[in-house]
Amino acid sequence: MEALLDLLVPRACWACGARARRREPLCLACRRDLRWLDGDPVLLQGVRTWAPVVYDGPARALVAGLKFRGATSLAAPMAAQIAAGAPLPMLRPPALLVPVPLDPRRARTRGYNQAERLAAQLATRTGMRVADCLRRRSGGRQVGRGRGERLLALAGAVEPRPCAQVPERAVLVDDVITTGGTISACADALFAAGAIDVAAVAYALTPGR
Repeated sequence: MEALLDLLVPRACWACGARARRREPLCLACRRDLRWLDGDPVLLQGVRTWAPVVYDGPARALVAGLKFRGATSLAAPMAAQIAAGAPLPMLRPPALLVPVPLDPRRARTRGYNQAERLAAQLATRTGMRVADCLRRRSGGRQVGRGRGERLLALAGAVEPRPCAQVPERAVLVDDVITTGGTISACADALFAAGAIDVAAVAYALTPGR
């Protein structure tokens, strides 16, 4: 049935609209346009951070589809790219995957947290468990704010959920990392609650981080 639907309604590339292969979110040309990062984590706001691709072009289109257009099925191929290329010590038990929490107002509007969807897909590919142990106070929309404004707004904005058990070793999961402020706020909350090691993975990383 799925193959028949592909013939009747060809799948469109999320970046350019051209025909894409079955189960592929991007056409061949846009896949070639992805800017791949190397296998070494970078240190952002004191947190070891890694992503497979640069946040521009086709990667930006996939992030927008998952985050703003309700295309939760994109979490699977995005997580597959994270799992395939991440430095081995980062995505390995006994560390637990911790989704970056979403602003409550955004969560109500969107109906889901894209970081949770990515973490769930990563769990199936790595054998790691998910610990949804953080929550975020409402701090207003981050999109459009400058770096300094983002960092100031995020200070103290993340905290452990009541009665949640914070893992000693955690890998934060998000769709895209820009300033690193959100990751830093999450790491601070985890460390304050007893974590001893915190790293972070995402699908995309802003150029120049």
